[in-house]
Amino acid sequence: MQHYGLANVWETGDLVTRFILSVLVVMSVMSWTVIIMKLLQVLRIRRITRQSDTRFWSADRFDDGLRSLGDPEADAHDNPLLALALAGHEAATHHRQTQQHLHDRIDVSDWITRGLQDTMDDTVARLQSGLAILASIGSTAPFVGLFGTVWGIYHALIVIGETGQTSIDHVAGPVGESLIMTAFGLFVAIPAVLGYNGLNRANRAIVTRLKRFAHGLHAYFVTGAQLPSSAGPPMRVVPRNGDASRDGDLEWQ
Repeated sequence: MQHYGLANVWETGDLVTRFILSVLVVMSVMSWTVIIMKLLQVLRIRRITRQSDTRFWSADRFDDGLRSLGDPEADAHDNPLLALALAGHEAATHHRQTQQHLHDRIDVSDWITRGLQDTMDDTVARLQSGLAILASIGSTAPFVGLFGTVWGIYHALIVIGETGQTSIDHVAGPVGESLIMTAFGLFVAIPAVLGYNGLNRANRAIVTRLKRFAHGLHAYFVTGAQLPSSAGPPMRVVPRNGDASRDGDLEWQ
């Protein structure tokens, strides 16, 4: 069996055969690298969102909830919940400070929605990065292996034409080479396809949780109250100048 293995294909194959094998090896390495890196990212974000969401909404004040999410200077890029909270707070603060210029043009709800949506889009883009590589490998690797199969059959036909012999011992090498190429192409493509589908599903679950958190932030910054589905007691909103009838006069804590 070793005579007809990958080592034999590499030793007896020509330049085209070795090139095809090299391409498949590179595809396999890239595929598994992306799968492992994205899987670690998904597990880390899932752990962060599961633990930090409850701690944030259970805090008495916004500042305490923000600190429960992590360091705003160091963790904002790696913690999507922290990035959303900072974006919502920044949008609400900016709207309150520039309300005279934005009055009757953009209300606080639209302004905060835009800030949260921009941050959400950036997070989704980071989650989706690398998946295009898996999709490309999963769709092209079988055809690369198929090309190797065709090339192996071509070699078998050349042997038959040169020797005039069709016995198995004369064509076993080229035919075995073609079958190995087919198997290798599938070996590269199947993990890429499964990894792409699995990571896509995990990303959708994360995005759903982030959207729920963003909706809670939107309700909090606009009205000062949490959504009924949010965990923990509502955070305290302190009115400025004793008047809470205007959105611009609310100071979020």
